[in-house]
Amino acid sequence: MEKITFINSQGLSVELGEESPFILTKIEGTGAVKTNIHTHMSPCQDGVTYTSNNLEPRSLSIEIMVLGENEVDIANKRQKLLKIFNPKLEQGRLIYEFGNITREIKAISEIAPAFPENNRNFKDTMQPGLIQLYCPDPFWKDLEEDSTDLVTWIPNLEFPFSTEQTPNYWIETGEPFEEFQSGFGTGEGIEFGYRLLNQIVEIDNIGDVDTPLRVLFRASADVVKPFIQNMETYELLRINKILKAGDTLEIITEYGNKNIYLNGEKAHQYLDFLNSTWLQLKPGINLIKYGAESGINTLECRVFYTPKYLGV
Repeated sequence: MEKITFINSQGLSVELGEESPFILTKIEGTGAVKTNIHTHMSPCQDGVTYTSNNLEPRSLSIEIMVLGENEVDIANKRQKLLKIFNPKLEQGRLIYEFGNITREIKAISEIAPAFPENNRNFKDTMQPGLIQLYCPDPFWKDLEEDSTDLVTWIPNLEFPFSTEQTPNYWIETGEPFEEFQSGFGTGEGIEFGYRLLNQIVEIDNIGDVDTPLRVLFRASADVVKPFIQNMETYELLRINKILKAGDTLEIITEYGNKNIYLNGEKAHQYLDFLNSTWLQLKPGINLIKYGAESGINTLECRVFYTPKYLGV
């Protein structure tokens, strides 16, 4: 099965696939894009010296057949496509399904949809169409972020258990905690769960190229200068800030969207500019560590990432 779903910046969407009224007949540009090779040449050098490369933006050419009941119906469906693929709008999301693979890419119309002259015998019920899309970022991505917890809570409550004797704190909040004296008169604590600390984890980036991170820290007490680090390169990203109980710190390392948020507010000023690198995950296995100068036992960390692909 091959199907396209396009959602424009206003939330309007259309499906192009095997079913009426918008039949997908051809799509070009889903594979790898052109690479620009950067080199330099020294005097009297044979050949050139390779320095780097980058990928050009991606263009997608989509051919469709519009099916309708009559000429008026065809005209209405053409207007729907013109509204959805309006080149004056911001970038939209194109979701492409091919076989068992589903990926997305951001795209904007290069031109308004074109409707070439149709075979006169079918003019009232069939209308070919051409859609041209431009993708500034050439990489395809998974629809959902992957995530890895570096701290987890392991439940350790066995039944039978009487909630009639459970402390009000547990009933009202349901929040995890390591140990709580039950007050049953036995003098023994009941362990509802325990905290599993994984300071170093393996993260497998199944994509084709480096991908950025989104790191989420949560503090349950004072945490001094939290950081995240690549254990293979020893590059780290450190925040020069003492987190208080309840604070949430979010770090985004995406090119063009590098940001730090403390409780939802921008907090770029707390970045340790001298010692920090905007970490990326290389393709394959990455060893990632999190920590802090103090308070690591009261800090939770989750790492989010979205693999990038060269084509579909």
